[in-house]
Amino acid sequence: MPVGFLTPEQRDYFGRYVGSPSREELERFFYLSDEDRDVIQTLRGDHSRLGYAILLTTVRFLGVLPDKPTSVPSEVQQVLVRQLSITDPDCLLRYSDHRRWIHAADIQTRYGYRHFTDHDVGFRLCRWLYALCWTGTDRPGVLFERATAWLLTQKVLLPGVSQLERFVAQLRSRVEERLWITLGRSVTEQQRQRLLKLLTVEDGSRGSKLDKLRSGPVMISGPALVKALHRLDDVRSFGITLPAAAHIPPSRIATLARFANTAKVTAISRLPPARQLATLVAFAVCLEATAHDDALDVLESLLRDLFSNAEKADKKARLRTLKDLDRSAATLAAACRMVLDASISDSTLRTQLFANLPRVYLENALKEVDALIRPANDVFINALEERYRGVRRFLPDLLERLHFGANPTGKAVVDGFEWLRKNLKCKHPEIDAPQDVVGKSWQKYIIGKDGTLDMRAYVFCVLDALRTAIRRRDVFVSPSWRYADPRIGLLDGPEWIAARPIVCRSLGLSVEAKPTLDAFITELDTTWQAVAKRLPENPAIQLTETDEGKTELSLAALERLDEPESLLALRTAVANLMPRVDLPEILLEVAARSGFSSAFTHVSERNARADNFATSLCAVLLGDACNTGLEPLIRSDIPALRRDRLSWVGQNYIRDDTLSAANVILVSMQSQLELAQIWGGGEVASADGMRFVVPVRSVHSGPNPKYLVLRGSVGKGKLTDRDRVNW
Repeated sequence: MPVGFLTPEQRDYFGRYVGSPSREELERFFYLSDEDRDVIQTLRGDHSRLGYAILLTTVRFLGVLPDKPTSVPSEVQQVLVRQLSITDPDCLLRYSDHRRWIHAADIQTRYGYRHFTDHDVGFRLCRWLYALCWTGTDRPGVLFERATAWLLTQKVLLPGVSQLERFVAQLRSRVEERLWITLGRSVTEQQRQRLLKLLTVEDGSRGSKLDKLRSGPVMISGPALVKALHRLDDVRSFGITLPAAAHIPPSRIATLARFANTAKVTAISRLPPARQLATLVAFAVCLEATAHDDALDVLESLLRDLFSNAEKADKKARLRTLKDLDRSAATLAAACRMVLDASISDSTLRTQLFANLPRVYLENALKEVDALIRPANDVFINALEERYRGVRRFLPDLLERLHFGANPTGKAVVDGFEWLRKNLKCKHPEIDAPQDVVGKSWQKYIIGKDGTLDMRAYVFCVLDALRTAIRRRDVFVSPSWRYADPRIGLLDGPEWIAARPIVCRSLGLSVEAKPTLDAFITELDTTWQAVAKRLPENPAIQLTETDEGKTELSLAALERLDEPESLLALRTAVANLMPRVDLPEILLEVAARSGFSSAFTHVSERNARADNFATSLCAVLLGDACNTGLEPLIRSDIPALRRDRLSWVGQNYIRDDTLSAANVILVSMQSQLELAQIWGGGEVASADGMRFVVPVRSVHSGPNPKYLVLRGSVGKGKLTDRDRVNW
């Protein structure tokens, strides 16, 4: 790695005063104890006492003995002069270099300060930094700052900035070389050749095999799921598993894999052989978890669409037969009126009924009603069976290539899934399918009247249960980033016994569970009795029984509260106080107030700037944020808004790191606002809805039928914290 990794600020501020120390720093580092006073009072002359005090407090604060005590901030001199009761601060001008050397040696001996070149210091720092580099992914600049803090804590005089910079760079290079060699040794020669072939472009192909493997699914369909499952098979075919004895931290492997996922193939091809092989090994190790997640994302969305579309299709079919239902219902209603007519005797009822309504009419009406009515928990089996052909396209690959584990709640789902794996291709499967996965709504469809198993119904039953189990994480796959066993990180056995006292103490709970559970039981029982006592007197709550025999709690809707006149007047007053400005004007004013434009630096020339740069930058940001592009913002008569200027700014200044740095400035500025502090400190960011256009096709995007009905307009179905902040 390059040796010169420090920023100019880090290099200039190393071992030097940066402005004046804060009040807390003055109180912590520049306070003289009684022992310090006793030592200083033995010196002759105010200039010697003040110079000694400056050397002592500066080495505590900065880790260096200053060459010129007169160059320290005036606040430091004032604090020390006041503590030593010195009347003339200018006496420090008489402090000689010879006396400074003597005092510096005395401070090192008396207070135990050591040099960086001591063997013990170098060994301990090397061991500590080596552990940080091996287990973490800190940048060199962060490691340099942590090494500086360690030297200050251990009372070691800081070396030269270049010397410590070289020390950190060499140590980090050793750690990286060890990581590369360890990963390279974990594969066979045959596996190494297969990994290197990922970087080659085959004849007739536009991209390398690496590009194909790291390209995840972008559509929700059966063929996309099959493609994702075959990609999972390709990853498994490498057969690369790291030996447990290697003890390689997962974070280091994930960092290399992240680079392999984002870097161009040409950049990976130019890496040194050891690093290149290690990068490909880490990519292969982590890609199986990514491929599992991508396949399950597609599967979950595909099953959700399958069952929701079946429900919609069934509802449309019922609407088309609404006239038949009305006619049959009218026939049955007429029959019921005759049955309830008290003037018709029981002996003549059937005769008069069939005279007015022939038996054939009643039978046909009854058949039509039976065919059209739907129970409350209907599974829309007719609409699902029409989609069985599409399910058969991906079901064999799904059963063959995905292997689920389960917690106790999801075991029935996995049992049904495994039974399908073995019996799907059987023409006459046995009736030994696991029934624990079959809910009440599916029971009448699974086993026919002749006692045979309806394979199609059982397939849909298992897929429906699998969809719910995946969402609840009752089933899981391994390896995986998002669909792994949620219990995998829990302590168990001796580890939990050892950690239980600390965990319980931090939570304020007793190590013994019985007292805590007894308190919860008492509280629950008391609360339950109080609620049950108030239920009969509460008109807003009703207990109703469903068709399945279950009792449900129904809450009455809250009545609308009228807005008082004072609130209406306040809203009008606030609206009148708001300035009549457009969004570009607001953005320019925020840029001027916060200075967030300084966070946007050129991709290669850090000091590159242009006149009215803030105007061009705000225009590019506004075009991206509003999904309008640059066209509405281009003005040929304004240099800052010309097409070439905006394109130059967008290509060279808009990056993830610059956007993150600008976000930090904006959030920091908002947290200082008095109104934001009243509202809670400005720590929560939110987005007004999710209805913005997604620029690329993604598994987590799709049309919103409520708002976006046009073709090509899609909205995000999954938002992260970064999405909320950036949008």
